[in-house]
Amino acid sequence: KKYLNNNKMVNQIKLNYSLSDISPVIDEETMNLHYNKHHAAYTKNTNAILDKINISGEDPKEIFSKIGNNTSLRNNGGGWWNHNFYFESLCKPDTKKLSNSMKDQLNKSFGSYDNFVKEFSKAASTKFGSGWAWLGKKKDGSLEIYSTSNQDNCFMKDIKINSTPILCIDVWEHAYYLNYKNNRMDYIKNYFRVINWDIVESRFNEK
Repeated sequence: KKYLNNNKMVNQIKLNYSLSDISPVIDEETMNLHYNKHHAAYTKNTNAILDKINISGEDPKEIFSKIGNNTSLRNNGGGWWNHNFYFESLCKPDTKKLSNSMKDQLNKSFGSYDNFVKEFSKAASTKFGSGWAWLGKKKDGSLEIYSTSNQDNCFMKDIKINSTPILCIDVWEHAYYLNYKNNRMDYIKNYFRVINWDIVESRFNEK
């Protein structure tokens, strides 16, 4: 609920870094367009849609459970929440290292950190068109990797995912194209340098 407020409004997360801080992995112009244009529009549109259909800013599970055939809420609401989660996961390159305890969790589920990187990269690179790759925590504490299309996420009833997300990467072209052009794989490879592992681990440890 940290992405919500008490006035029937959803929030665009405030960044704890400047738009230039993620460079050179993600350049400032891309960050500006992504956050101040794309994400801002998704947030504004989501609030307008929720107001129109008289849904208050509730838990995202509640919002997304009421989508039904409302494609506009699905796309804009998903864009609002997914981008909040993505931007919150970023940090200055090479500053938030993977802790031993979090590395142990990755080892348990994927055999090694390198195997995690390989599987996560595969999910991100093979997602046809626009979408996301996710790392999720299952009820038994194990981790899984999956991808979703467009702005879909695990809170939508028809997306049959039984884990809670702790990390994601945006593979829409607007997330990387100015810098990487059509080389999505280079963007994915460099993305591991800007993961805020402190945030990821705190999400993993949430009850």
